[in-house]
Amino acid sequence: MSPVPAAPADPTAVHPMPGQPRVVQLKPLVTSELIEVGAYSYYDDPDDATAFETRNVLYHYGPEKLVIGKFCALGTGVRFLMHGANHRMDGPSTFPFPTMGGSWADHFDLLTGLPNRGDTVVGNDVWFGYGSMVLPGVRIGHGAVIGAGAVVVGDVPDYGIVGGNPARLIRTRHDDETVARLLAVAWWDWPIELITRHIRTIMSGSVEALEAAAQEGTS
Repeated sequence: MSPVPAAPADPTAVHPMPGQPRVVQLKPLVTSELIEVGAYSYYDDPDDATAFETRNVLYHYGPEKLVIGKFCALGTGVRFLMHGANHRMDGPSTFPFPTMGGSWADHFDLLTGLPNRGDTVVGNDVWFGYGSMVLPGVRIGHGAVIGAGAVVVGDVPDYGIVGGNPARLIRTRHDDETVARLLAVAWWDWPIELITRHIRTIMSGSVEALEAAAQEGTS
């Protein structure tokens, strides 16, 4: 009798860790059409992690999207500021009078045409440290690490480690050749059965072992 194949984790479970309501998978949780999250990306927060859409994605009035890839780990207090946070700075005051309503709303054109960098996009396998913040329109590459308390104001390269306010590149996790090989392997796009068989290689193996596992998936 052939062995029963190992069952992968359930990507539809909002709470993947029994007895730990502080951890939620975001893909089955979010409802906004302006937020896209890949499978297995999770958020950890002891104070109602299920409120991620309203507590952690701020000023999201659209139409810009927040796109988060697969297998991302978001620490407690991560915040994504969206373009609705922008104010005019070219006049005497930054106060957004038209948003207060009444006859002031007749001047809403003063709030249109503000600087806009488009969608905020996070790659796959990104780790966000405690209390980090991402400003509107930032693009974060695959495999990046965002340090605790970092304020990310600009794009982050693949496998880059950033920290500070404003966040600056501290180093990359691998040399350029290795990064290119990892991006070519793109393990996060493998069939889930292949990922399940090679968890140990993905977490602690060599690039060569990862490439060999990828070949298994094509044979």
